[in-house]
Amino acid sequence: METIVLAVGGNALLRPGDKGTAEEQMLRAKQTAEAIYPIFSKFEVVITHGNGPQVGAILLQNETSKDVVPPMPLDVCGAMSQGEIGYFLMQSFHEIFAKKGIDKEVVAVVTRVIVDENDPAFENPTKPIGPFYTEEEAKRLAKEKGWHVIEDSGRGWRRVVPSPDPKEIVEKKLIREIIDSGYVAISVGGGGIPVIRKDGKLQGVEGVIDKDLASATLGKDINADKLFILTSVEKVYLNFGTPQQKGIDEMSVEEAKKYLEEGHFKKGSMYPKILASIRFIENGGKEVLITSPEKITEALEGKTGTWIR
Repeated sequence: METIVLAVGGNALLRPGDKGTAEEQMLRAKQTAEAIYPIFSKFEVVITHGNGPQVGAILLQNETSKDVVPPMPLDVCGAMSQGEIGYFLMQSFHEIFAKKGIDKEVVAVVTRVIVDENDPAFENPTKPIGPFYTEEEAKRLAKEKGWHVIEDSGRGWRRVVPSPDPKEIVEKKLIREIIDSGYVAISVGGGGIPVIRKDGKLQGVEGVIDKDLASATLGKDINADKLFILTSVEKVYLNFGTPQQKGIDEMSVEEAKKYLEEGHFKKGSMYPKILASIRFIENGGKEVLITSPEKITEALEGKTGTWIR
């Protein structure tokens, strides 16, 4: 049976208008599990997920309560978000598997990812996290708290933090063993906890790794066959959001590189997904599917989605 890295986007747990309560996130996780459960009978699956809204909320909670309890550094907050989201997903998939008669167990692995301590990303924060703000709010918070803020793909203003490039998954052997034992692994949550090698040890560093790039690295490290990237749109588009918008059913790696160079994809949205797809295939992966959770069954039947081969 083929091994699939299933990268679940942030919309799986939070959608526009959601407040981010535990009840909302559990409901969204259950809706995602309901939409994608059929693939678990066809493939061996490892699930990865984002954590932008959740780790941003944890940081805000740290900031608000810093005079009462000690705030935690960003790598620790990332680990906390892995546990939180892993719990929502474990509960949801356990329930749907029992309901649908799928003989699978789900386990979440707190996952570390090695990065380069000299990565230029540490001097140039680019990864959006946390809630959206108006331009006025964002600039006020930047001044008050020393944040870096940007306008995020036309959706509002957000805080940005360093996003170093993933090099290696520390728990890769364990994750492969979990899959080979017939279980479903949830790993590389939020792109993984960034760590560097220093003095023969692994040391956590402040940053949030892109989930899609980390998923491609995981795919390479465990010799996965395919990468499925689930997002809020059912396929990749050129000239997205304009009257010239055009959906792409299939593209080669060379075409994907060409579209990247031509600037068709925004850094905060589709760009890292296309870059991750290119890396995954160039490192031995067979193909990549980009679609929404609701459309994955149709995409596997060739009716929608974007395939990169």
